[in-house]
Amino acid sequence: MKTFKNRKSVLNISLTDIIRFKMFYELEIEDHVRVEPELFALPTIEAVKKQLEKQFEDYMDEDLGSVIAVLDVSRVGDGVLIPGDAAAYYDSTFSLLVFRPVLQELVFGQISQITNFGAFMNLGSIEAMIHISQTMEDYVSFSKANSLLGRNTKRTLKKNDLCVARVIAISQKTVPPKIGLTMRQPGLGKIDWVSDEKRKAKLAAAKAARIAAGATKGKKKGKKKK
Repeated sequence: MKTFKNRKSVLNISLTDIIRFKMFYELEIEDHVRVEPELFALPTIEAVKKQLEKQFEDYMDEDLGSVIAVLDVSRVGDGVLIPGDAAAYYDSTFSLLVFRPVLQELVFGQISQITNFGAFMNLGSIEAMIHISQTMEDYVSFSKANSLLGRNTKRTLKKNDLCVARVIAISQKTVPPKIGLTMRQPGLGKIDWVSDEKRKAKLAAAKAARIAAGATKGKKKGKKKK
């Protein structure tokens, strides 16, 4: 029986260091691990880890999440043999790195596919979908160049673009789960768009500061004349 002793958020494991997510966790688990006979020649702790890596390869569970990696095996107890089973069972404590999508959280990923109804984003362990209406704050159409084009902004979204999005829907009815994203909020979208928005905001703030400084200077001159 699995026992989750500790769960903590793991930071800075995505494609970039610019965003920190709360959907990657390190889980410490206690469980009996069934080690197959072909691994008996290895040191016990190494055999347990290799068995876990095989067991959790492409593993996905609604409660546990999507397993990214077996991080560590911290404890291995004595082995137990069961009549009729050639394997050995070890009471072990080990750590897994898992991905669990959370509503309203930010994700960073790469566009893996463009379609006439939206885009798919690779989040590393799973793919999520962005409906065409959620790709940008604009009227969006599918172009012949296999990209999504904003009518007014002239922004384009294409395969391999790096983007920031927000999770707005999660369906656990399928394996893997279906995840819906949006990029129609400030600070979201293609990285180039976000950088451009920040640059414009910085210029606007500097302009406003100059205007305010000029107005203050004008008031001071007026008072001196009186």
